[in-house]
Amino acid sequence: MLLEFTVGNFLSFKERKTLSLIATSIKEHKDTNVIPSERQDILKGAVVYGANASGKSNLIKAMSNMRRLILKSVELSSASELKITPFLLNADTEAAPSSFEVVFLIGEIRYRYGFEATNTAIIAEWLFEQKKNTEKPLFVRDKDGIEIWPGFPEGQGLEEKTRDNALFLSVVDQFNGALARRIMQWFNNFLAISGLSHEQYKMVTFKMLEEPEIKPLLQDFFNNLDLGFDDIEVTKELFNPELLPKEMPEDLVRQLGSDHVGKTMLNFRTSHRKFNEKNEPFGTVTFDLRSQESAGSNKVFNLSGPIFNTLYKGGVLMIDELDSSLHPLLILAITKFFNSSESNPKNAQLIFATHDTNLLRMGKYRRDQIYFVEKDKYGASDLYSLVEYKEGDKSIRNDRSFEKDYIQGRYGAIPFVGNLHNFTSKWQGK
Repeated sequence: MLLEFTVGNFLSFKERKTLSLIATSIKEHKDTNVIPSERQDILKGAVVYGANASGKSNLIKAMSNMRRLILKSVELSSASELKITPFLLNADTEAAPSSFEVVFLIGEIRYRYGFEATNTAIIAEWLFEQKKNTEKPLFVRDKDGIEIWPGFPEGQGLEEKTRDNALFLSVVDQFNGALARRIMQWFNNFLAISGLSHEQYKMVTFKMLEEPEIKPLLQDFFNNLDLGFDDIEVTKELFNPELLPKEMPEDLVRQLGSDHVGKTMLNFRTSHRKFNEKNEPFGTVTFDLRSQESAGSNKVFNLSGPIFNTLYKGGVLMIDELDSSLHPLLILAITKFFNSSESNPKNAQLIFATHDTNLLRMGKYRRDQIYFVEKDKYGASDLYSLVEYKEGDKSIRNDRSFEKDYIQGRYGAIPFVGNLHNFTSKWQGK
């Protein structure tokens, strides 16, 4: 389970900022939104608000990039770049390394792992373990080398095998280090996805539909959301360029046809009831999911795979722009899956960025689960939770109207909209 994620000097985050899923002492929704633990209670997720270009997406990108480097850096060549972009609006940070750190639990053992990286090299890396009250180092890497403590013997002898642009943890995993393997598996279940470019996740949904115990749950999920279809059929067919979208450029159709000739493709079709003139059921008709169902239905279908895979296996799911093309009640339904012990027995966690303020009123989120991202006048993003926010020296009370206060700008993190009358007057030449 995730306890904290910290990012610094990455994209719009100049200073180190932390999103914490450690529950504070507040009492609201403790039975549903909190995971009890021996040391400290843990939150089942967080919702992130902010104006356009405030840095919400950059927070999810930071999580995604950390995961990518951990799982993939060892596969790079020595000449490969790490694709890390620091905060570029300040002369002191543009050449400095970006930093990423997570605090998480595997079982009841607490780990703190992080690294600093430029676009070409890993500058620092560290792993700490806390079994009881004292945190102990397992390894620490800096410009002088990698120091390994007795608690991490699997790393011995691998220091010289670690390239400048590869993470030591990933190298140890390549050599079958037991603890490294468990940590890598934790990061494999630390998944960040986009709510805008979601077509690629359709394969995850397909794999979930192949699980006999999962397909009824998915179909029940679709039915409860009232998407209009009664069943989903998945067929494997030879690639047919005639099934590509009609608006696709001809040269791209030809290229895809050449690249995929003789290959198998998946076709998803939804089943709908047909009615006679007396409105009595009269057989069924099938629709092509991609071309005949709505954008919202396609998004729900595509994202349902990662959502149910996380609920089924446990882990952390981060979604950017969850609200795009989805009705607020659909978003509410998804969040309720994670805040339910019945549908979330593995204590999966959901972090998502949204503009949907209905959740502030209807979502039953705790104040320590509601986060805001706001840019200052120098272009740097700040990150803070509602439970941290102070009016003078007073905290925000639980009986306040969070949605109304947020829309009115009480908590910041909203766009500044100037005088539109002046704008339209100038535009119309008046």
